[in-house]
Parts: sequence; C-alpha cells; structure tokens
Amino acid sequence: MNIEKLTPPDHLNTAVLFLLFNRLKTAKQVFQAIREAKPPRLYIACDGVRTYRKDDIEKVQVVRDYVMQNIDWNCEVKTLFQKKNLGCKYAVSSAITWFFEHEEMGIILEDDCLPNQSFFWFCEEMLNKYKNYKDIFSIGGTNLISKVNDNNSYIFSLHGTIWGWATWANKWKEYNIDIGKNINYDLLIQYPTTLSEICDFKIILNMIKTTSYDSWDYQWLLTRIKHNGLTILPSVNLITNIGFGHENSTHTTSKTNTRLKTKSGDIIFPIKHHSEIKRSLSYDKNLWLYKNGIISRIKTIIKFIKLKILNFIIREKK
Repeated sequence: MNIEKLTPPDHLNTAVLFLLFNRLKTAKQVFQAIREAKPPRLYIACDGVRTYRKDDIEKVQVVRDYVMQNIDWNCEVKTLFQKKNLGCKYAVSSAITWFFEHEEMGIILEDDCLPNQSFFWFCEEMLNKYKNYKDIFSIGGTNLISKVNDNNSYIFSLHGTIWGWATWANKWKEYNIDIGKNINYDLLIQYPTTLSEICDFKIILNMIKTTSYDSWDYQWLLTRIKHNGLTILPSVNLITNIGFGHENSTHTTSKTNTRLKTKSGDIIFPIKHHSEIKRSLSYDKNLWLYKNGIISRIKTIIKFIKLKILNFIIREKK
C-alpha cells in the first residue's frame, strides 16, 4: 500500500455504531463520512425526547428519519431508538453495551465527531493487530497536538479521547458506570505526569462519586486506568469536532475552546508499527499542558485544595 492520500486498501469489514440525538446539521456531515466508508454493519442509537423540551419531538424524529432514509449501500442495519430520554450518561453507555452484545469489535462515532476516511481503516487495522493485547484498551482518532517524535504512525497514551474511537467487546465488558463508587484515589497517583494532572484526576473522581454529573466517558477513563489500559492515538489528527458552540451541545458548549483550532489530516499507509508497547509520557504531558494552560492548571490545583479542605471540614463535623 504505497499511498499518501487514502485509497481504501479494501472494503471496510468493521461495524460502526452511530450515536444520534437532535442535531441534524452535524449528524448529516458525520453520516456522509460513514456513508462514504460503507461499513458492512451499521448500528444506529438515538436517545429519546426530553419531556421538558417540546422542540425535541420534531428534531429527534427528523434526525432519525434522515439517517434511515439515506442508507444507500449494502449493509446490515440495527437500531436502538429510545422511547424515553436517558440522558448522555445512560443513553451512550447503554448503546455501546448493546453494540458489543452483537460485535466482537467496532468503531464508535457521535454525531459531532467528523472523521477523515483514513480513520476507518486506521481503526480497523489497529483493532485486528491489537485485539489480543491486554494492555491496549482502545483506539482513538483524535490527536490534539500531533507531537509524535518518532517514525511510527501512532503512539500509546493514557488519555484516549472519545471523539471518534474504537474498542473490543472484551475490553468494554470491564466498563462500570458506577466505578467511581469503589475505585481508590491512590490508584490514580501512579499514572499522571504533572501535579495538576493528579489534581484533575482526583477532581474527576470526586465529581462522579458525589454528583449526578451526566457523563459516561470519565468512567471509561477510570476503567482504563484501573486495568493499566492504554489507547492508541494516530500520529496525525483524524477527527474534527464540529459540535463546539452548537445550541444543543451537552458538554462542548464553548465557541473559543482551543481544540476548535485542531486541524485534521490523513494518516499515511502502510502503517508504521511499534516494536514494543510503551506509554508516551512526553506526549501525555504535552497533551495535558495543551488542554490545560497555565491559568487553568493553577485553577485546578486551587480547586483541589478547596476540595480537600471541604472534605476535612465535613469529616470534623461528623
């Protein structure tokens, strides 16, 4: 495969899970990329209408109808259309569980994660190559800084994003949405590369332990940490997040986030593989600094100290 821009090396053999809700504009773009890749099996999951948002009724139905009416390639289609709104935390996690009840491995795309075509074949090759490696828990399509100082096509990171990703059923089986209730704080300190990263991990853990934060992906991060699981990230970014600032976004609400500036490109085939599995500490440190600038890092540490003081006061009162 001596190619620079992607010419698909073969038909895609890997199933895709497409996660939808009420954003037609972004869903159309991501669906077009899926349509071009022509996965042989397409799983479509969509959360139900929120009772307090009457406009959801039409928006959700329009999104479902658009996707279902535009599947024009030969593929097996399965749907999971929720009748009631479960929220991001339960709708997404249950959809992924449903997906892996049918598939040994697969690719997962949300309706705001726009992939380049090489993303699909990159995931497929990594899924096949590393399916029997216990240290590898997922494959990500997003590389926010593209600082890979070696000659390989990817690196191994603790911080796998869920903006376009893939994994295996036997790895997802370890996922527990309530992991925050029984994971120990001490487990986290052996992995981070900076003090602010340690603080941030502990804040994340405290948040999902003590609040009803509507998220599923922090639990996936903690699952990987618990099992010493790494994520494969491409040497170039393969995903553009087109959901930032969208009126119906759940978490990506900022219009000024630095990650908006991350450009995407195509990975070069043939893939250049590693001779050993080793976490890239330099990449993870650079990534954390990129995502959390100096002011953000100071705020994180201050927030952590306040949290420790608050917990101490609560214990003393008891």
